[in-house]
Amino acid sequence: MNDAPEFQPYGLPHLTVIFITIALPFALAALVGRTKSERIERVIIAALSAVLILNYLAFLIFIRSRGVVDWRQMLPMQMCDWGMVVVMVAMWTGSQRWCEVAYFWGIGGTLQAVLTPNLRYGFPDWRFISFFTSHCGIIVGVVFLMLTRRYRPYPMSLVRVWLWSEFYFVVTLIVDELTGFNYGFLLHKPEAFSILSFLSDSRPLYLLQMHGVALLFFLLLYAPFAVFDMTKRGLIRKTGKQEANA
Repeated sequence: MNDAPEFQPYGLPHLTVIFITIALPFALAALVGRTKSERIERVIIAALSAVLILNYLAFLIFIRSRGVVDWRQMLPMQMCDWGMVVVMVAMWTGSQRWCEVAYFWGIGGTLQAVLTPNLRYGFPDWRFISFFTSHCGIIVGVVFLMLTRRYRPYPMSLVRVWLWSEFYFVVTLIVDELTGFNYGFLLHKPEAFSILSFLSDSRPLYLLQMHGVALLFFLLLYAPFAVFDMTKRGLIRKTGKQEANA
């Protein structure tokens, strides 16, 4: 008998998780900025990495204890699994290239999972805790890295991230076909309501539309930086004209 509480979208536990996800990276970045301590920054990065890794291992142990022994169900092929690796690599290496992938995957892909989770179990069930620890941990890591390192995406970042995303798509599509499991939701739509619910029931068209949704998310995520750049260039031109006319 399963006595786990049912997940309630935007109930108090869900809203609390969203608030913590927003507030925590700013609080951690403020701590690093105030102390100007590289040691504290490394400790935070190590702690975030440890939480992500231990949570992933604990989840594997948990599903094994519930009778899931088929290795095909335990492959690290969800977008959040790849995003978790990318954000840890970005934090430890400090690489701009890895950071831009972490930003678009971590915010574009994982944020959707946080806002409309494909989850049946509510707090305090372990599956609720594990799900949001992994997804929210990725977002916290990405935002913390961007705040502390002042990283941001550039126009070519869109091209590079799109190519990485296509690589994930092709690999995951092959794995799904070989295993029969719905990694990346490439076989069919998720059970829970999400933006993918609006897509076609025809699988070829569904996969094509998924590319469109991904591109839309990437453009939306880049839009604030594009607006900032255009505003900055406009102010520079305006200042230059004023100085020329003075």
